[in-house]
Amino acid sequence: MRRQCSLGLCFILIWLGAISSVAAQAPSGEVLAPAEHRRSPDQTFLTFPEWYLVHSPAEYAGFIASAEHPSRFPLYAHIGQFWQSYAAVNKEIAKYPFNAGYHLMVMVIGLSTTVEYALKATYEHTIGRLAEATKSARQVPEEGFAARYAQSYVDFIRVDPWYKFDFLAQLKLLWQDAPSAGPDLIRRWERRFALTSELLVKEGYARLIKLGSQTVYDAPESTTAIVLSAAASPAAAYPDLQPLGLSRSDGAVLATIPRYEGFTHYSQWLASQGLDFVEIAGNRGEVLVSQIGPESWSPGRGRVLFEQAILTQPGRKRVVFAVPIAGLAHALRETSATRDAVVLEHVYDF
Repeated sequence: MRRQCSLGLCFILIWLGAISSVAAQAPSGEVLAPAEHRRSPDQTFLTFPEWYLVHSPAEYAGFIASAEHPSRFPLYAHIGQFWQSYAAVNKEIAKYPFNAGYHLMVMVIGLSTTVEYALKATYEHTIGRLAEATKSARQVPEEGFAARYAQSYVDFIRVDPWYKFDFLAQLKLLWQDAPSAGPDLIRRWERRFALTSELLVKEGYARLIKLGSQTVYDAPESTTAIVLSAAASPAAAYPDLQPLGLSRSDGAVLATIPRYEGFTHYSQWLASQGLDFVEIAGNRGEVLVSQIGPESWSPGRGRVLFEQAILTQPGRKRVVFAVPIAGLAHALRETSATRDAVVLEHVYDF
């Protein structure tokens, strides 16, 4: 619950957080993770709508980097995919205690994104499309800037909350680096207006969110405790694997690895060593995974929750499925064996 919250939400969560923490139940059976690293089993599912708001901007950044007509990005369809994913997640977690704080956060970011995407789509399909029709070049300088800014934003939010992004620095780059003279002035000044408006609004909103978040939240835990079937071989490229000292007679070891985007990378690395996961954040049930592959492809293991077309890549789809934690590493090894046909998008940490 780290990416977005509205100012009102932050204060509501003061008392909802207490309800959620009481309702969240640890998995049954032996749990090896320290208490501070245990998280409720529903969170692997609830994090997908959050991460869709990383996947969607990533698809947008990739599209406008090479598209002659950026206005054709399917923003309305992305709104639908967000709510489709949330509905599927709700159906899946009905068996767990209601996580009030997390649901409220997802509703707030979902409504905020719906408004943002709807306004942007309406503008792009009218004024943006008319200005786009006047240009003679495939891409004007401001469109190139928009692609670089979009990719910088995506790279940032894979690791940090969106409201910490420096929108003002991007605004300065827009006006300092892009030449103000040259051909296609209608399209270029229309893009400057649209980008300036977006950056100013997001900077103002981010400051409000930052203030509310600092008032209510402690710093989020940046690591996840895992139990592996055996000790991992150290590697300079993965310095954040930290053993916690537990080594059992069956060879299982307790360690921590980064959360969020880092969890996906470290999971792939550990799986490539032939290791298996025994426990993640105190859970031994299922973990959510998304992969992208051809329309005809289906994962060889796990329960498919839903599929989504990659709207800017005809013939490709996202498959979101739950796999037993004990079988996660095997599923990741299978993905690696497919080379470029199937790509691991994310492993959804708890």
